[in-house]
Amino acid sequence: MTNSPQARRIPYIHQNHGEERYDEFAWLRDDERSDQDVIDYLIAENRWCEQQLAPLSALQETLYAEMTARIPGNDHSVPFLKAGYWYQQRYQQGDDYPRWVWRKDNSQAQWRTLLDCNIRARDAEYYELGALEITADHRYMAVTEDYLSRREYTLRIKDLREQKWLPTVIEGLSPSIVWANDGQTLFYIKQDPQTLLPWQVWRHQLGNDPSQDTLIYEEHDDSFYVSLTSSSSEQRLFILLDSSTVSEAWAIDANNPHLPPCCVLERRANHEYSIDHFEEHYFIRSNRDGINFGLYRCTQDDTSEQNWHEVIPAKKDRILEDFQLFNDWLVTEEREQGIIQLCQYSLHNGQRYTLPKQAENGVVWIGHNPEVNTTRLRFGYSSLTTPTTTYEWDLNTHQLQRLKQVQIPLYDEHAYQSDWRWLTMRDGVKVPVSLVWRRDCLEPGKNPLLVYGYGAYGAVLEADFSFTRQSLLDRGFIYAMVHVRGGGELGRAWYDVGRLQYKMNSFNDFIDATQQLLQQGMGDSKRCYAMGGSAGGLLVAGVSNLAPTLFHGILAQVPFVDVVSTMLDESIPLTTGEYEEWGNPNIKEDYEVIRTYSPYDNVCEQAYPHLFVTTGLHDSQVQYWEPAKWVAKLRKMKTDAHQLLLYTDLDAGHGGKSGRYQAYVDIARECSFLIGLATGEWPKS
Repeated sequence: MTNSPQARRIPYIHQNHGEERYDEFAWLRDDERSDQDVIDYLIAENRWCEQQLAPLSALQETLYAEMTARIPGNDHSVPFLKAGYWYQQRYQQGDDYPRWVWRKDNSQAQWRTLLDCNIRARDAEYYELGALEITADHRYMAVTEDYLSRREYTLRIKDLREQKWLPTVIEGLSPSIVWANDGQTLFYIKQDPQTLLPWQVWRHQLGNDPSQDTLIYEEHDDSFYVSLTSSSSEQRLFILLDSSTVSEAWAIDANNPHLPPCCVLERRANHEYSIDHFEEHYFIRSNRDGINFGLYRCTQDDTSEQNWHEVIPAKKDRILEDFQLFNDWLVTEEREQGIIQLCQYSLHNGQRYTLPKQAENGVVWIGHNPEVNTTRLRFGYSSLTTPTTTYEWDLNTHQLQRLKQVQIPLYDEHAYQSDWRWLTMRDGVKVPVSLVWRRDCLEPGKNPLLVYGYGAYGAVLEADFSFTRQSLLDRGFIYAMVHVRGGGELGRAWYDVGRLQYKMNSFNDFIDATQQLLQQGMGDSKRCYAMGGSAGGLLVAGVSNLAPTLFHGILAQVPFVDVVSTMLDESIPLTTGEYEEWGNPNIKEDYEVIRTYSPYDNVCEQAYPHLFVTTGLHDSQVQYWEPAKWVAKLRKMKTDAHQLLLYTDLDAGHGGKSGRYQAYVDIARECSFLIGLATGEWPKS
């Protein structure tokens, strides 16, 4: 193949709000993934991509070897205790997937295999374990598994005493499941077969045919997502209903699972809350008194808001992100000026302690603590230079113990430097940026700079550790995370000014921050690169239209680029649930806002950076045809001779390949693209 693939053009016109949008590549959409013309085109693009990257094949192999050599061969998690049993996740040398083991809480008990995901994944191109839940009497285990990477899970149940799988198989589910305390009743969530929205909660009785299962809740508003969880008290199961701005929770009595669920607090506009149950009380994290959330307590018999008791007030400068309950203590995750801290509060007198910071430029989180009757808190820490570390904190004595740090072969933490900076944007707003580089490679104004961003859904872009990034840092790259508006780093207000009619702030922040980093000497303006995935792919794709000369190359991973058409189509998974994020283009005002930045609709005749675009044929979040159409339109309209590559994983979805080794095939390919450009050794002119 000597010429790049050229998708055929078939005239098609979208007509909305008096505008005609020409879409010659609409034919690339095939919901069934079976149209041979479409598959042939994607295969042709893959071949072109592989041909163009062939000069980098040795580098790819080197990168893959480097990255996989950093994976600890035999590794295991810190065991945790729950209901008289210890649990641990283990990897053996060469295994792509973990093995879950367990044993009774006594010194003579032997570890036994609970679930070997390598066996479950045998002969499968993709495998993901969604949930693993065990009955209170330890007799049965239920799992949800995805074999297609489309986030459609299948439920299976195993009798642990007899060591055999039951014939029960239920397909088309969301991953979350919960057992009632009788060890016989299991709750699961069905997804809409077309949109894949989780919408129905069903009750299954062991021994019954799934056709006899009972529907106990159905969500009719398709802007809400449905999930299941259990309480710290283990006396309540919760049906959680969440949109971008509204929450609702229904409680099931875990001891009387055949009683109908009851609503804890009815939904209302702009009210978000999360909930737990402990010692006959509900603890509710709510934004009713402030957008940064407070914590409240009420009795299980009266959940009306006028009877809530304030435990932690909502604050203007501190975001209450999460909480966990223990017998005598309440532990919280609180974020201030983008930095998260763990705090503990006495449930008796409210006295507050702040756990010691591990470092200024890192992230800390509450770990897995399934037992409430303990004074020991597990928590995790990581930074751009520090591998994931598990600590245990004694809530009574305030003694700290490090239980484990992931060991990266041949890694010296002190060889790298990280930083946290505030940069002023064009409208005067200060935006935080996280940076990391290798100390002995820093040459002001001369290093290649890779800028990463996301900026959507209020998600926080955490400055944590990645050993794949080390391959770039060791080759002189500076890596920057721009915490653009639309994320959650500075709370709900930061999210609100980067969505809907304010979405352009995300793009401007990314551009402005990159320009300022270059002005500060944190990179070579001729070797500046951008990377983002999914909604972050939208970010960097939009920037390619708005500032096409700023970046030498852009890596767009599973990018959401055809925003107008996707948000107009309610049959596509996730569309209706995201109106509060992007807007509803059926409304003219929303349409006009989205139309200004939708990357596919704004491709024009101009020079673009080198572009490497990835997607997955079975992606349920960003449909494969969005990146495919975008690349086809770019080929038609761009005026440069830069590389434009599209790689479609024909066996995977949104998250790419599964397994701890296979995933690095794609990462090594993507990094070789960046390194090849930065060194000037590729492409040859």
